[in-house]
Order: sequence, then C-alpha cells, then structure tokens
Amino acid sequence: MGDKIIGIIGGMGPEATVDLQQRVLRATPAEDDADHLRMIVDNNPQIPSRIKALIEGTGESPVPVLRDMARRLEAYGADLLAIPCNTAHTYFEDLRTAVQIPVLNMIELTVERIGQENPGLKRVGVLASTAVIRQGLYLEPFDRYGIEILYPAEERQQQIMQVIRKVKTGRPGPMEQEALRLASRQLICQGAEVLIVACTELSLLSGDLAPAVPIYDTAQVLAEAIVRTAKDKG
Repeated sequence: MGDKIIGIIGGMGPEATVDLQQRVLRATPAEDDADHLRMIVDNNPQIPSRIKALIEGTGESPVPVLRDMARRLEAYGADLLAIPCNTAHTYFEDLRTAVQIPVLNMIELTVERIGQENPGLKRVGVLASTAVIRQGLYLEPFDRYGIEILYPAEERQQQIMQVIRKVKTGRPGPMEQEALRLASRQLICQGAEVLIVACTELSLLSGDLAPAVPIYDTAQVLAEAIVRTAKDKG
C-alpha cells in the first residue's frame, strides 16, 4: 500500500496554502520525485471571510463552501484532509462530519505536541487572529494540560491583525516583521515560557522571530503531521 493522498482545504490565505505545501515538501524524506506525497490542493480564496463572519458579524458563513470543498477533495481521491488556517478550525466539526475520511486538527496537534515536549509548562503565549482568541479555540485543549494562555495586549493585537491583513496582500515588509517581534517580546515579558504562531499568515513571517523561549509554528506542526500520517502504513 502506498502513501496516503492528502487533500488541502486552502485559500485562507492563498500564500499560506502554498507555504504549507513547501513545508510538507521539506519535511518529507525523499530521494526522488516519487518519494514525495501526492497532494490535491483546493486553493480557494473565494471562501467567505472568517473575519467578517466571526468578528464583524456582517459576513456569510463559510461553512457551506468549506463542506463542499471537503467533499470534492474526498471524491477526487483524498485519503486525508488538512486545513492550513487556525481560524477555520472554528468550523472543524462541520468539516469532519461532511466526509468519511479523517481530517487533521492543527490546533489539537499543536497543543498535544507542546504538552508532551514541555512537562511542567505553566504559560504559553499565542500569536493569532482576534477570531481565534474570541472563539477560544486553544482554551479547552490547553485546559487539559493545566496550561494558561497569554495573548497580546489590545493595542498589540490590533497591530497583529494589521500584519495579517498585510500578509494577505502579499506585500508584508519590515514594519510587519517588527510588529510581530514586539508582540512576541511582550508575551515573553508577561511570562510566556513557549510561543505559538497560531495563524498561518503569521507563519510566513515566523522565520524572523528569534525569541528567548521555544516557538511552535502551527503550520510546521501540521506539515510534519501530514507527512507522518501519509507515510504511516498501519
């Protein structure tokens, strides 16, 4: 039996989806083309805005489009689905129940890895969209480990949202990189022992971070989980 075929529910945003594909390529042990994984990617930037639906309350729900994408990927032959967007995990159960194949949960995977690799950890700092924070997507998973979550102060969080919007234009620059670094430093000063890059837009800038604490990028955690799961012959 060969490797599993991966279906990617993408477009949130488009560059973050491409970034995940690159991370999967780099994480795959390969000597030739045939050693890499087959990915069926629906990089659909027309998915209704999660921000407008969850924060502004003015947008339509993205659930119908997300469920349709999941079903089409399954019909095309995907054995496994992945969603390179933290905010979209608000709708994880809607997606999981739309298909008969497994769907990787990036948030659960990240929390589990941090909990296992950092025994005794008390506080984590989370760099994420305001929607992820308001939806409390990391609260229950970290509660299981007795770990407290720290978020940037309101002004810094507004700057993080500006960074995310700028990345979506494909034109982030030094100002956005510095804003992310400042938010990281603030979280460490608040007592964060570990940082999480919990937005795949921010993942595109996470290579510029050099914090004094361990950093976990959810895009990288997802990419490595994709490779492990796809290569698992069990």
